[in-house]
Amino acid sequence: MSPPGLSLIRSSSSTLSALSPFPPKHLHSKRNVTSQHRLQHLDVSRRNFALISFLSLMPSLSWPSHASAFSIGISGPKDWLKEQKKKASNFLLAPIDASRESLQSVYLLLSESGYDYTDNDLEKVQTLLRSAARDCVPQERNSFVAFQANTGVEVCTFRLIAKNASSLLGDKDPVKLKAEAMLDDLIRSFTSVSGLANGSNIQLASNRKKIVDAVMDTVSSLNKFEQGIKDCLEI
Repeated sequence: MSPPGLSLIRSSSSTLSALSPFPPKHLHSKRNVTSQHRLQHLDVSRRNFALISFLSLMPSLSWPSHASAFSIGISGPKDWLKEQKKKASNFLLAPIDASRESLQSVYLLLSESGYDYTDNDLEKVQTLLRSAARDCVPQERNSFVAFQANTGVEVCTFRLIAKNASSLLGDKDPVKLKAEAMLDDLIRSFTSVSGLANGSNIQLASNRKKIVDAVMDTVSSLNKFEQGIKDCLEI
């Protein structure tokens, strides 16, 4: 559902800033969005590489012995590991922030008025959405990532985050189940908005509006998922 004052969003960049569902930011032109995304893509790639490395290390972290746990005032290995997860929470949540940035770029790109959109703009939108989805939409994976997924490797960054954050919770823990439900909703949102972008002519204002609305729904799902992860980590 489109937000109140959507027509004002198209006609005024200052109004866009006021009504945007994203944190207030300096608005960028289409040219700046493209250059910004190149830098963002490099940063996100580093984040994802570090994230996967971190997630692969977490299960093998050595738990302290009961004696050492007692000596440093920790009740046991599980509490110690929980504290390590809390300390790494900013790092674990970084890909979510990066995805939010990519979605914001799409929002800004499609909300400009007085501009003749081209196929090149559509390609930019698709690239940004693909980056934001973090390999969680199977149809949008490149051949290498698809091959990894087919061999049983988990490639969806959001799913890896959820598994790591909830690993100390029981399978039927309501906090874990809620986070998993939010994850499923997030993936559905990304699948929906990606499908719209792939099958739309963005030269039509009505099609751009549909994508913008779907982007805003995806941001809402992303925010809920982020809160679900924080609840799992108790932060």
